[in-house]
Amino acid sequence: MLRCIQLAKNGLGTTYPNPLVGSVIVHNNKIIGEGWHYKAGLPHAEVNAIGSVENKALLKEATIYMSLEPCSHFGKTPPCADLIVASEIKKVIVGSLDPNPKVAGRGIKKLMEAGCEVIVGVLNNECDELNKRFFTFHTKKRPYIFLKWAQTTDGFIAPKNETRKETEPLWITNEYSRQLVHKMRAEEQAILVGTTTVFQDNPSLTVRQWAGDNPIRIVIDRSLKLPKDYSVYDGSAKTIVFNEKETITSEKIDFEKIDFSEAIPQQICDALFRRNIQSLIIEGGAKTLQTFIDANFWDEAFVFNGNNYFGEGIKAPIFKGEIIFEAIPALRQEKIKDDTLRNFKNPNS
Repeated sequence: MLRCIQLAKNGLGTTYPNPLVGSVIVHNNKIIGEGWHYKAGLPHAEVNAIGSVENKALLKEATIYMSLEPCSHFGKTPPCADLIVASEIKKVIVGSLDPNPKVAGRGIKKLMEAGCEVIVGVLNNECDELNKRFFTFHTKKRPYIFLKWAQTTDGFIAPKNETRKETEPLWITNEYSRQLVHKMRAEEQAILVGTTTVFQDNPSLTVRQWAGDNPIRIVIDRSLKLPKDYSVYDGSAKTIVFNEKETITSEKIDFEKIDFSEAIPQQICDALFRRNIQSLIIEGGAKTLQTFIDANFWDEAFVFNGNNYFGEGIKAPIFKGEIIFEAIPALRQEKIKDDTLRNFKNPNS
């Protein structure tokens, strides 16, 4: 099952809206086939694993492992449960049950009715963690939300506004941390910022220092005051602008009207759920981050600490989280040259 999880992670960033799944086929304690789900619309992990077995006659005596319950319905591909039955595999080991209402135990039921021995829950916690985005989307009806910001040694995420030049980025972290941020962008479906961040930094919010697709850009611009020559309007990535004036849909830029007198995080999460967006990075600014924190709409936080000092400026968000990233266990942090990265989870999400 650990190998299934390892294989499944190869699909991070490319399988949306499908989950991450890995599969391994074992005969006489030897792996004879394995596979993972590459991309939505392409064959699933079980199909790839079965297809990789050279001697198909061995399948009758083999055991198939998979990190997630096999699908039982027709989508862009046929049901994997049917293929397992047709391949005459008699023993099936599953990590997690699929929370998608289209599956939700039906795959297991189909296998058992066909006479397969099915064991469910092997490394269940690890398999659930693998698909935390997919599970949150289906159980909480919202994206899995990552908070991300960089702060100085004295706890500021930006200097005083009057010390800034308009649209000139100010880097708190080093180039290696910034590359890691681009990797994170390539792995998630969407990225969100507020109006002030766009005015101050004119960010592209795209993947440039890593290989992968650009996330969908989400911008909160209440009165639509951002200039149209800013990078978020350059058409390099799909962009959604939440505002209080209009709803307009186009190929590259969508404007969606929301009620700014009501709970903004809830409205945005509802809208992203309708758009089938399963993961979201919130990059700033401080007010936007704090709004989602105060509303308890977050799951993890990545906090980069740069090796610099402002003395005054805009303070980092205030939150309570449990440390989960322990690359250096004694220090409970990871060093990225002269930067430090800490990863927290929301104990109340």
